[in-house]
Amino acid sequence: MDIHGKDIKIFSGNSNRELAQEIAERIGLPLGKAIVNHFSDGETQVNIGELVRGSDVFIIQSTCTPVNDHLVELLIMIDALKRASAGRITAVIPYYGYARQDRKARARDPISAKLVANLLTTAGADRILTMDFHVPQLQGFFDIPVDHLLGVPLLAQYFKEKFGELDDFVAVSPDVGSTGRCRKFAERLNIPIAIIDKRRPNPNVSEILNIIGDVNGKRAILVDDIVDTAGTIINAARALEDMGAKEVYACCTHGVLSGPAIERIKNSNIVELVMLNTIPLPEEKRIPQIRVLSVAKIFAEAIERIYNNESISTLFTQQD
Repeated sequence: MDIHGKDIKIFSGNSNRELAQEIAERIGLPLGKAIVNHFSDGETQVNIGELVRGSDVFIIQSTCTPVNDHLVELLIMIDALKRASAGRITAVIPYYGYARQDRKARARDPISAKLVANLLTTAGADRILTMDFHVPQLQGFFDIPVDHLLGVPLLAQYFKEKFGELDDFVAVSPDVGSTGRCRKFAERLNIPIAIIDKRRPNPNVSEILNIIGDVNGKRAILVDDIVDTAGTIINAARALEDMGAKEVYACCTHGVLSGPAIERIKNSNIVELVMLNTIPLPEEKRIPQIRVLSVAKIFAEAIERIYNNESISTLFTQQD
C-alpha cells in the first residue's frame, strides 16, 4: 500500500502478537521485521530489521501484564523508530495500562496515567490509537492527537445476534461510573438499564449497597470496561440473582482477569462473560463461560483511515 508517496508499516511488540497479525492481515500487509527480547540482565532489546525512513509507522502493543515490561518495550520501539527517521509514529494501544490511576484518590497518590502519557509523547509517539480508556477524559492527558475507539458496539451486536428478541433483558451498570457506557449499550439494544450502587473500601475490593432499577424476572447483562479480579461482577451477579434476576450475563472490553478472577467466574452464577481481545487470553484461562470477540476489523479500519488522512469521527458515528 502506497497511496500518497509514504509507505505504511505495522510493527508489533510481544504483548498481543496474535491481534497484531490479524490487524495486519486485514490491511493486507505483513508485520514489520523487528526483534523484541531481553538481554541477560533483563534490559529490553529492540532491533528494527527494515528501512522505515519517511514511513507511516504503527506499533501495536497493549500494555497488559506484565505491564511494565510491555510498556518499556513500546517506549523503546518508539525511540528506535524515531531515531531511524520514521515519518510518523502511531502507538496503537488496544488496552492502555495504568488508566485506572487517573486522579489523586488519597493524599500523596501519583497520577500514573498522566505519567505514562508523558512518557509515550517524550519517546516520540506522534499519535495514539486506543480503545475504551477507563474514563474518556484521559484523552486530555496527551499533548498529541488521540483516537479513541469504543467497544460497546461490538458487544451489543453480539447479544443482538445471539438472542434476537431482547424483551426480557436489562442492561446493568456495575457502578455509578459506568452508567454512561451502560446507557449506550442499552440504547443499541433498546432495553432498560439498572445501576448498582457500590463502594470500594480497598483496592480490588467492592461491596454492593443497593440496586437502582427493576431486575426481577429479567435476564441481566452487566456492562463494564474492565474485568480485573472479577470481584465487582461476581458480587453484582450475586446481588442481581438475590433481587430476582433469572439469568446473569456480563461483558467488558478489557479482560485483565488477574489473581482469583478465573476461579471466581467458574464458581459464579454468570452464564457467559463476553470480552474483546484487546488483551490476549492465555490457554489456561480459557473456560467455557468466557467468549472472546476480535477487535481486529475496527482497528484495521482506523489505521487505514489515519494513514489516508480520512476522518476518524465518521468511524465513531458508524460505531454509534
